[in-house]
Amino acid sequence: MSALLLGLGLVFVLEGLVLALAPSRIDEILQALAAMPVETRRLLGLLAITLGGLLLWLANFLSA
Repeated sequence: MSALLLGLGLVFVLEGLVLALAPSRIDEILQALAAMPVETRRLLGLLAITLGGLLLWLANFLSA
């Protein structure tokens, strides 16, 4: 449970940094995502989930 809270906290920090430091880039990123095919967005999402799960597993493994 603590790993989940740690992960969520890190996501909020990173998202907050993007919004605070480069708000105009968000519009460009959203336009680039809208231009991508649905299959590419789905693949990027699945890759992000896989990488995030592996990083959480690695963090848990190294802390034990």
